[in-house]
Amino acid sequence: MGAYILRRLLLIIPTLIGIMVINFTLTQFVPGGPIEQIIARMEGDGNVFESFSGSGPEFEGSNDTEYAGARGLPQDFIEELEREFGFDKPPLERFLTMMWNYIRFDFGESYFRSISVVDLVLEKMPVSITLGLWSTVIAYLVSIPLGIRKAVRDGSSFDTWTSGLIIVAYAIPGFLFAILLLVLFAGGSYFQIFPLRGLTSDGWENFSLFRKVTDYLWHIILPVTASTISAFATLTLLTKNSFLDEIKKQYVITARAKGLKERRVLYGHVFRNAMLIVIAGFPAVFIGVFFGGSLIIETIFSLDGLGRLGFEAAVARDYPVIFGTLFFFGLVGLVVGILSDLMYVLVDPRIDFETREG
Repeated sequence: MGAYILRRLLLIIPTLIGIMVINFTLTQFVPGGPIEQIIARMEGDGNVFESFSGSGPEFEGSNDTEYAGARGLPQDFIEELEREFGFDKPPLERFLTMMWNYIRFDFGESYFRSISVVDLVLEKMPVSITLGLWSTVIAYLVSIPLGIRKAVRDGSSFDTWTSGLIIVAYAIPGFLFAILLLVLFAGGSYFQIFPLRGLTSDGWENFSLFRKVTDYLWHIILPVTASTISAFATLTLLTKNSFLDEIKKQYVITARAKGLKERRVLYGHVFRNAMLIVIAGFPAVFIGVFFGGSLIIETIFSLDGLGRLGFEAAVARDYPVIFGTLFFFGLVGLVVGILSDLMYVLVDPRIDFETREG
């Protein structure tokens, strides 16, 4: 197992470099870089993309300028901006410098926020942890018992109507369900039970411990519900099908023939084998929800998390934030893949990845 983990760790290096090379190369061909963004703001356009669409007056007849909208700015100022952002250097040199800094976990500072990328991510982290962790835990706590129940009562009316219910829940877009929750319970046309925005109330720092906890839970109920609703279907059906596959195996028939109680058969023998793929996948599921924090959910509930951070950085071409978070989250995602394999071994020690590779 040690040799397998070492090989996986070594494989992280070329994989991560490949991810960064592809994304860095793509950005070289995307219009509207950081300098264009600054020029557009100084020219009063507010949105650099209007100049690239050709609709803005500054774009017409401006082929003699390197940057659209730079007509009224001196060339010395443009060159100073290039030096400040490092764009006066060749792309390869910029990439190598960036990777050397990232290896030392020096992610630099945001172009437009005057704050380090690390501090910026840490500032947005609580929202993403809230949505990712609670959504994953609740999905597991509901889906596993429900999936087991559906497997035991396969083909019954309970199995039929619960399948219909979770499929309908899966089909409802998360953002649409979020709007429905706001309309119903957050001061829309019906009830005003939950807060409309934010993760905590004003003055939260001065609350007692009990009030802090209750205020936090009060704020997260609606966004967590909206982000969790579609996760039930896949996990529930996966649990059910895993149980059904195990229940039909010979060792279960033998255990029943020996007179073991049904509960003992299900939870003493079937559960560990059936839950292997479900439980072992927990790290990957959490990271998926955590990194893919829904931009729309965060926007609807006015939550300033990593989803909005990534979107705003992409729109503003804030390269330190884009590449810094891409490197860090890519690294974490690859490490979590190894942790998922270790979870398989922890749940079922009979699994040997080295033997399988041989």
